[in-house]
Amino acid sequence: MPRAPKNVLFSKEEVGQRIRTLREARGMMQVEIAKILGIDQSNVSAIERGVRGLTVHQTLKLARALRVSTDEILSDMQTRDDGPLDRRFLRRLQRVGQLPKRDQQALLRTIDAFLKNV
Repeated sequence: MPRAPKNVLFSKEEVGQRIRTLREARGMMQVEIAKILGIDQSNVSAIERGVRGLTVHQTLKLARALRVSTDEILSDMQTRDDGPLDRRFLRRLQRVGQLPKRDQQALLRTIDAFLKNV
């Protein structure tokens, strides 16, 4: 007979809610996530409801697909040492990552010049 875990590190319900929030923020459907993970849409629904957990490999695939760290999926780690990250700022950074390399470099030079005075 299987034993209950001594310490629950990650609540499936909380992880599922974070996954749903991240997926919706990126405008993705459960079907898209299911295809990436190689599972049925009903399994993605079960994960988001906290009925089913994720494997390590699924967590890594999901993090890549959602463009977040595994920490953001598994725990409420959206903070840095100096406080919570501004979601608008993060969304803009993600959009910068979609620019051509030349435009990214030009934008980084501009940011560096601005930050030099701070």
